Amino acid sequence: MAQAHGSVAITGGYVVPIEGEPVPNGTVVITDGKITAVGAKARVPRGMPVVDATGKWVLPGFVDAHAHLGVYEEGEGWAGDDVNEMTDPNGARLRALDAINPADEGFSDALAGGVTSCVVKPGSGNPIGGQTVAIKTWGRIVDEMVIKSPASVKSALGENPKRVYGDQRKLPSTRLGVAAVIRSALTHAQDYRVRRDAALKKKEPFERDLSAEVLVKVLEGELPWCQHTHRADDISTAIRLSEEFGYRLIINHATEAYLLADVIAERGIACIVGPLFHTRSKVEVRNRSMATAGKLANAGVTVALTTDHPVVAIDFLVHQATFAVREGMSREDALRAITINPASILGFADRVGSLTRGKDGDVAIWSGDPLDVLQRAERVFVSGQDVYRYADGRGVVSNPYRVG
Repeated sequence: MAQAHGSVAITGGYVVPIEGEPVPNGTVVITDGKITAVGAKARVPRGMPVVDATGKWVLPGFVDAHAHLGVYEEGEGWAGDDVNEMTDPNGARLRALDAINPADEGFSDALAGGVTSCVVKPGSGNPIGGQTVAIKTWGRIVDEMVIKSPASVKSALGENPKRVYGDQRKLPSTRLGVAAVIRSALTHAQDYRVRRDAALKKKEPFERDLSAEVLVKVLEGELPWCQHTHRADDISTAIRLSEEFGYRLIINHATEAYLLADVIAERGIACIVGPLFHTRSKVEVRNRSMATAGKLANAGVTVALTTDHPVVAIDFLVHQATFAVREGMSREDALRAITINPASILGFADRVGSLTRGKDGDVAIWSGDPLDVLQRAERVFVSGQDVYRYADGRGVVSNPYRVG
């Protein structure tokens, strides 16, 4: 299943393609859902609808690298809380895709903030939480919204899993128990791969293990490992485990990662930093700082920013970038951290993250510089479809369920 595609030319705006220099009085042409031309001299096909963006800024739709849209619904309480299956420490077989409700109000907030893509992840209650999925933030059926499925496997170290299972008085109730669960699951996956491959070679039947199948993909480099971790010691454990098993580690949250910036940069590990707009709600986030993203980027680490929606409302993604700039991150790095970097880190930069020919027509027209908190997204397009407008003091999201 695929979303409907649209065609439109956006003309006269200050075009910020992210990959490439800004283009004053630029044009972006979207044909059948794909970007077909960008530049000051881009030709608009005859008969194509035209949107005049004179005096506006035109950017790619933003990308949130770590959110719980649709699996942790706003204002729904337990009925809409499907983010954590806290009954099995190894939930590798679980898929966020299976619990996403596109009717969650958070999707409308995303469009209002110019966010057109996000990676939806299981929560951090389990040592291994499950498979993540990259989706668009507009659509009626989640399968139509998918960009990449799965995008990674979510895992958690630190306070959350030890609290969840400690309260149940079972393994893991300590940090060493959490690491042991992860290590045991990956070791089992290694053994499973040997047995599976031997059975396949002999054309013999074997009993499939869905969690082990997923973890084999991690071991073979097909899926990266998104590691929820805050404290520097937990980040060290994350690195230790990744080097022991050889998988590609992505540090999520990265609260104290600035203390190990050189170590992280030397190993080429990307960091998804945030959320930044929250209180020090637990011990492991006591060193939360708006300066972390800039310190990491300045050390050579590839950085993405996250709201961890609904921890922070997803429409505030760009404002976190603004405050990161205030605390030392460059403007270029901050914009990349909410566009091309998250898409690159999680393997779908061929689809979104910059205004580049051949990519999806996900574009936001801003009233001005999006790093100015007084500016807003006024028009948003997903695959060339006009899905959001701000006018007369309110934002209006196109109804994806409308027929005809």
